[in-house]
Amino acid sequence: MKYIFQVRIKPGYSAEQYADAWVRASRLIQQAPGAQGTELHRKLGDPDTLIAIAHWNSKAERDAMEAKPSQQVKEIILSAAPFVEIDTLGEFEEPEWVVMPEEGG
Repeated sequence: MKYIFQVRIKPGYSAEQYADAWVRASRLIQQAPGAQGTELHRKLGDPDTLIAIAHWNSKAERDAMEAKPSQQVKEIILSAAPFVEIDTLGEFEEPEWVVMPEEGG
């Protein structure tokens, strides 16, 4: 599963500050069963817009983590919340099949 979010940084805050909070929260969240890593990317031409991707084994495992988030994770997220706008872009299952062009083809 992939959980994808768009993060817009508000004036007076930086992507680097948000990234620091993201890393601190992610380190804790990644201890949950089923967590498979996270990514944070800047949008080309707009350094105050980011895309965040969280990878999980299953929706059930992510839902279980969200049902009982650690106090530390809550505090980190709340500390950054006034400085960003976050939109959920979606929850995506891993594809049943992937078509990729042949190399050099």
